[in-house]
Amino acid sequence: MTNRGKQIAKLLIRFLVTTGLLIWVFSQIDLTQFRQAITSARWPYLIAVWVLTAALFWIRSVKMQFVLKKQSCHIDANTLFGATTITALYSMILPGILSTGVKWYILKKSSGKGSVVLSSMIYNQFSTMVLMTAFGLLALIISNPTALLFPNAAYQWLLPVLCGILLIALLLFVFLLLHHRHGTRIINILKIPLKPLPAGIQQKGRDILDQIAVFQTAGWRFHLMVSLITTLDTLVGGVGTYILAARTANIDAPVLIFVWLCAGIYVIGRLPITVANLGVREVSLVGFLAFYNVEKPAALLMGIILFSALVAMAMIGAIYQISWGITGRK
Repeated sequence: MTNRGKQIAKLLIRFLVTTGLLIWVFSQIDLTQFRQAITSARWPYLIAVWVLTAALFWIRSVKMQFVLKKQSCHIDANTLFGATTITALYSMILPGILSTGVKWYILKKSSGKGSVVLSSMIYNQFSTMVLMTAFGLLALIISNPTALLFPNAAYQWLLPVLCGILLIALLLFVFLLLHHRHGTRIINILKIPLKPLPAGIQQKGRDILDQIAVFQTAGWRFHLMVSLITTLDTLVGGVGTYILAARTANIDAPVLIFVWLCAGIYVIGRLPITVANLGVREVSLVGFLAFYNVEKPAALLMGIILFSALVAMAMIGAIYQISWGITGRK
């Protein structure tokens, strides 16, 4: 099979997975109740969801600008914001991490520093994944859904303990990976599992790990500042949009639930298994919020509202794409 054939096959599989997940979700929904949920929704909150999502994209652009500046690569925030929204546009077709290749191409053309942009994007994604996962684990420890689902069970302590162990292991791993002394050893260890894989995948894996190594000498102040911006990104932007989307759909659930849901959906959404994260988000919301007595139609409506925010950013991305095309900007 040719490379083009493989790409078409992969895209077809992702469409099939997306379709299958959405069919399952809608099979769980009473359409009459869903129409009622739409009618009773507090739609003024929808504007707030879109505005906060735009703010989230801008915060991510400022963070990327800060990371790039560390490597003496100066790109203005407007260009980074435009590239981020155009990435949202292409994510309608190219799922998860694959769509970020579009962003890399735009920033590479803008700066002429492809390797610097690549290392900055990898570090940016890595820091966001780590903070998202850490906040998700912390929220699970505090909220402990096991106690709610199985109030009389003797193993209620198991989930918080397991999440605590994973959280400590994650933080220790990140510390060692970014430490200027131990980081090289950790990266060399991480390269070992790549050896049985095909040569192309091995090389890509090594390249990614080598790009992360660029930031091992950045200093703790730099990592602290990135962490603070990412925290603002995660808690205000990411979780905030989930809370506002829930309010739009008349969903009342504990805030911590939205923290680990947002983190989990974000991490899974990085995997190229569906289109525009459709299906994964809806299945997760309908499935997990049901345990908190949230009606399935309302949970599905919340998922659609979150998707509409991505569509809104994609529309802004289309404006940037057309504008830059007219002006001849790369």
